[in-house]
This record gives sequence, structure tokens and C-alpha cells, in this order.
Amino acid sequence: MSALASGTASAAAIAASVNRRETSALAVVEAALARIARHNPALNCFTSVTRERALASARRVDADIAAGKNAGPLAGVPFAVKNLFDVAGLTTIAGSKINRDLAPAPHDAPLITRLEGQGAILLGALNMGEYAYDFTGENIHDGPSRNPHDVTRMTGGSSGGSGGAVAAGLVPLTLGSDTNGSIRVPASFCGIFGLKPTYGRLSRAGTFPFVSSFDHLGPLARTTEDLALAYDAMQGADPADPVQASRPDEPSCGSLHNGIAGLRLAIAGGYFEQGRSAAASAAMSQVARALGATRTIHLPEVARARAAAYIITAAEGSALHLDRLRERAGEFDPAVRDRLLAGAMIPAGAVIRAQKLRRWYQRQVLALFQECDIILAPATPCTAPKLGDTTLDLGAQKVPLRPNIGLFTQPFSFIGLPVVTVPVQLSPLPIGVQIVAAPWREDLALRVAHHLERAGVVHAKALAAFS
Repeated sequence: MSALASGTASAAAIAASVNRRETSALAVVEAALARIARHNPALNCFTSVTRERALASARRVDADIAAGKNAGPLAGVPFAVKNLFDVAGLTTIAGSKINRDLAPAPHDAPLITRLEGQGAILLGALNMGEYAYDFTGENIHDGPSRNPHDVTRMTGGSSGGSGGAVAAGLVPLTLGSDTNGSIRVPASFCGIFGLKPTYGRLSRAGTFPFVSSFDHLGPLARTTEDLALAYDAMQGADPADPVQASRPDEPSCGSLHNGIAGLRLAIAGGYFEQGRSAAASAAMSQVARALGATRTIHLPEVARARAAAYIITAAEGSALHLDRLRERAGEFDPAVRDRLLAGAMIPAGAVIRAQKLRRWYQRQVLALFQECDIILAPATPCTAPKLGDTTLDLGAQKVPLRPNIGLFTQPFSFIGLPVVTVPVQLSPLPIGVQIVAAPWREDLALRVAHHLERAGVVHAKALAAFS
């Protein structure tokens, strides 16, 4: 079976083949739709498949190429989006029951439009944790998304369908959101690459929010080149997102091959060495050794920063949902509802103190980038837990699983730093490592990730069961 038919082909390889007319966008899309029909019942990644739209888009791409037009660097590449993105004609359910009463979205989210403008083809919407308040990928309304490495295990969340769909080869590219780790956790559990850009880098317009001061959007893919292609295609100022930065675009794909010579690499110590599994430690050792990173750096007051992130998350999230909590509390996932209700009772003074700590912590961490260019940290404390697990073993203690999967991701999204998660393929399950850069330096994080990929230290595994 060819890579194009099996789902193991990268987005870059698909686009090159389509642009050279070695295959057609229609053939690529039909093969992807067949894979979804065959494997989604077991994986539960997709909540909607936009079949007719995808076929029509593929025919347009093929017609443009036949007419000698430039179809773009993502020509014929199938992609799908977390179901909190607006997709014209679909209701933006955001993993909830309540939102299903809303009218269908009249327009696509800008990031969808930008990807399609470069030739990519939307195939549908993906399963997620309710209102993005989730690290597991378990949704009580649509059922859990299941990990392609072991369908009895979690994909991670809240972009669980996004991670599972890429890992299984249903599509080579997906979009997710990341508030406290919701791109990086599925990337780690599913053994793929994920990019959480700098806060404000990519427009969030046309998506259902969770915590506006933390929310990021970004891609998940099987290769670093695909991450960079998608990231470059989605950049650009957008006045529809009030926090979206009016910085010039920073193309990254062309700089992937620049290597890591001269980059100052550091390993996050202290807090990031505690509570991690043997798998997380092994992945960190492999990555650090391959990069020649020996220096350890200590972020200040990380535990307090994570506590402050929880306070702000709960308070902002509950404020968004107060009317729904008053009128339709029984229709929430109880685990989500109870955390939102608790957030509504947080005193204003606690939120103000948390924001003060956030500003202090940001200044301290940014000062560390005077001494280094990249910080390495584990992405998750463990490999993918079993579906239904409620506790997490951190060695010295057992803690509630749901909140603590984000043990190592929250300290970076709290202050909006760009992060690439890379997959280390351990046996029996993969686990991710975070490559963290200073604000607006996604290019450096992607360069380091690409170096590791070329060295064979990190890669997305082809899963025979889904070929």
C-alpha cells in the first residue's frame, strides 16, 4: 500500500505529489475519507465529516493545477479541526451538549480559511473535552477519543480527536487549541508533533473560547516540516482577535535546516524533575543527550505559578459560562460543571494576586532567556493512562489524574511561551518532550525539533493497525 493511501505520507509529500500531478487531490481526499470511514468507529476522533465539501474542494484544487495555477504549498492536504472552530454549516459544539442548540456557523474560522487558501482541504470536526476544560480526551456526550497506540488508553485532551486523528494517519494535519496544555498533552500521549505558538501569534477569531487570557491555537502533525508549513500558512494579523499581535509574519519552514549550532540549550530542573515517570525521564535523557544539552536551569516558583494558572483558569472559565450554569447546569459534564462552579466562588482578591504573580513570574522567566535560547522540559508526567483512570501515580504520592496531567505544560502556557512538543517512541507507548523558546521565537523551537527528527531521536510512528 502506498504512503498516500495508508495515511503515513506527510503533508509536504502530499502537496508535492499533487502539485507535480503524480496524484490528484481528489484521490488523496477519497483515500482519507475511506480511512476515516474504516477506522473512526474504533477511534472516535471525528464528530462530523464534511465529505461533500471536501470532494468539491479537491476538484477545485485539481482544476487549478490543470489550468496551470499555483495551488499552494498545502495543495490537496487533508486536515481537520477541533470542534470549537467555526466551520460554515456546522454547529460549533465545543464538545458540549448545550451548544448543540446553536445555529450552524455562517463562516469558517480565519485559520481554516488561511489553510484552504494554501490548498489544504477540510475533512471535518474533531472530538474534544467539553468546553476544552479537560486533559483526558474523554467526552461524556460524544464518547472518548481513543489512542491509536492502544485503544484502551487516553488520547489526552482537550484536543484529543486532533491528536488521535494524526497519530492514526486519518489526516496528516489537524488544528487544536491549547489553554493549559491541550495541544501538547495529546501530542505527547499520541506520539506526534504539536506546536503551541506564542500567545497572540495566531488569530483565535471564529473559535469558542475557554480562558481568553491563556487560549492559543496551533497545529498537530506527523513531521516538523508539516508543523512549519501549517504555521506559516496561518500567520498574519487579524483585527477580529483583539489580542492577536500585529507583528510581522515570521516564516519558519525555510529556517528548519539551519541547524542548532550556536544555540544555548538548557534543561528545566527542580520542579520539572519531580513526579515524572521513568518514561518521562528516559525521554528527557534521550533528547538532552542528542542535543548535547548539559546545563540545568531552574524556573522560579513554578508550583506557585501553576497554582495561579489554576485560579485564573477557573475564574475566567466560570465567568464565560455563568448563564449556562444558572440555567442548564444539569447538561454539563459533572466534572466540568463542578470545577466551573468552584471557579465562580473564587474571591476577586485571589484572582488579583494570581495575576500579580503571573506578571512577576513572566519577568523572571523571560530573564532566563538572556542566558539560554531553548529550555527542555517533559511534556507529561507519564505515558497515556487507561481510559477511566482517575488517579495519577507521581511516585511519592497519588494525585487526581485530570488536573495533574498538565503538571509540566501549565507553567509555560501561563505566560504564553511558544512550545514544540516532540515524540519519543518508547516501548510500549510514546511520550513527549517540550522544546520551549522565548516569545516570538517559534522558529528556534522548530529548528531544534527538526534537528532531533533528522537525527532519528524523535518521530511519529507508523501504526500498522490503521494503514
